Amino acid sequence: MTSTFRRAAAVTGLAGAAVAAVAFASAGTASAMPTDFRCTAGQVDTTIVAGDPGAGQRYANVVFTAKPGESCNLEGALPVAFTGADGVTVTADPSAANAPLVTISDGQQATMLLHWSGIEGPEQQVQPTSVTITAPGVTTPRGDTSDPRITLPWNQSPLDNAPEAHEVTVGPVVAA
Repeated sequence: MTSTFRRAAAVTGLAGAAVAAVAFASAGTASAMPTDFRCTAGQVDTTIVAGDPGAGQRYANVVFTAKPGESCNLEGALPVAFTGADGVTVTADPSAANAPLVTISDGQQATMLLHWSGIEGPEQQVQPTSVTITAPGVTTPRGDTSDPRITLPWNQSPLDNAPEAHEVTVGPVVAA
């Protein structure tokens, strides 16, 4: 019975070692794949381009352009915050939850739609001074100090800041 026990222990040990080797190899491969990084302020040029307004609705596109020699990923509706727009709520469009990963490189572009209303009177509107877009989950090479936040002056129309109209909706990033 002792030799049977030893053979079973040896087989179990070899199987465990094989599983560990596969897990280690898979982990090493996954960490080197391009999907492990997000665009940072140092990798893209970012602008805000006005969309076509209509019936009190306002639109703008955040345009991300990969700098020469850079490649990075964007996914979903990136977090957006406004400076000087207290009381305005920012929400992700529900379609952003299932948005595919968008990879841009060497001058390629991706866009993200911002939507808000402009129906209130001037006394119930705010004019942000800037907008900050953040790439969550940024992993950069050791020692890289790239900032995942991109801050731009807000050069668009005011945002409604009334109880019934005070929301900016952020759409998913899409390839341009």
